[in-house]
Amino acid sequence: MSLLSPVRNLTRNAAFGGTRRYVSVKSIFHGSPEAKEAGEVEVQHHSKLIARGKYVHGFEVHGVKPEATQKYIEAAEEYYTGLREDTDLHVKLTGNWEVVLGEQDTFYHILEYENYNGYDRTTAMLQGSKHEKAYKKMLPYLTSRSSQLNQEFAFFPTAPPHAQGGIFELRSYQLRPGTLLEWEHVWRDGIEARRKVHAPVGAWFSQVGRLHQVHHMWQYPDLETRKEMREQAWQVDGWAQTVSKTAQLAKTMDAFILSPLPFSPLK
Repeated sequence: MSLLSPVRNLTRNAAFGGTRRYVSVKSIFHGSPEAKEAGEVEVQHHSKLIARGKYVHGFEVHGVKPEATQKYIEAAEEYYTGLREDTDLHVKLTGNWEVVLGEQDTFYHILEYENYNGYDRTTAMLQGSKHEKAYKKMLPYLTSRSSQLNQEFAFFPTAPPHAQGGIFELRSYQLRPGTLLEWEHVWRDGIEARRKVHAPVGAWFSQVGRLHQVHHMWQYPDLETRKEMREQAWQVDGWAQTVSKTAQLAKTMDAFILSPLPFSPLK
């Protein structure tokens, strides 16, 4: 099993019952029964319309024993900085965070691979390596772990490493199956309005693991500034309509406030 343990059964854009079926873009936009039946198959088929396509981002989420967070952070630093410094792996470390508001004792790590070929190559190289030994040092401190592969939305590549300080906000949305393209269409227009106040750090949609999820991340100096910027955004033409339309496409919404770990490239 891979160290990152993603779901390995990739859904193919293939036939149901041996017969290939096609769903129009318009029907997906409106979340029709036909589009919902096609589900993640159509998301895979149409993802090339909305994805940047150059990279795949692995989201690794660890639940940690409350009494062991400091030991976990030390072990995580050894593992993730080891990956970053090993140029043979062809993997980049995007960022590492601890949740401070939301799911307590939870840590997020985002890794960037050179598409799926890069992910396959990297995970194969990890088996039996010094990195595998470093990974296992984290395991005694964990209560849970999950992983997900995501692609970037084409309209907003992930920010490069920087050290601006402050807090991060990760917003995650569980969409109704068949509505991803409509979400992207609405958000592509709305983000131009939001950029006038503040731009996100990154925006992704899931491909493997928990499907039909959208994530976007923001960075603020503090919670008070976050409040002020969000209020300013509501005054910009277009943003209120974006929020209203996308809210109708989501089944659940989460907003977590994150603190970057000392070794995080994004902080």
